[in-house]
Amino acid sequence: MIQLIYATKGSGKTKRLIDMANEELSTTKGDVVFIDDDKRYMYDVKHQIRFVDVKDYKIDSCDALYGLLCGMVAQNFDIQAIFIDAFLKIIGKEVSEIEAYMGKIEELSQKNQFKAVIIISADPEGAPEFLKKYII
Repeated sequence: MIQLIYATKGSGKTKRLIDMANEELSTTKGDVVFIDDDKRYMYDVKHQIRFVDVKDYKIDSCDALYGLLCGMVAQNFDIQAIFIDAFLKIIGKEVSEIEAYMGKIEELSQKNQFKAVIIISADPEGAPEFLKKYII
């Protein structure tokens, strides 16, 4: 399952994502992962959450991030939720370019039974139709 927090810059998306990740940890029996483009929020998520700074792994494209996600769930069957901040910045794409990629993430999450919560920083008024079903 994919959920999107889709809002403009400065609207509290990251704080909401951190709160959701910390809450998920207290309600799930599995593992929780938080992916970001830097270490600035590393100490805001509970220490039991696996924090991943994509710069440590040179993740800078859709394929690289997808490979990271596949590797994580292949190695750890207990992952229940993955939270991704700065999604568009990490993959270097615009909203209009990610339709096929979102389908791949959705398929991966269904097959491996984890929830993916992703932040997209953009004007929600201009959200493409293919993303509207994911917005929370």
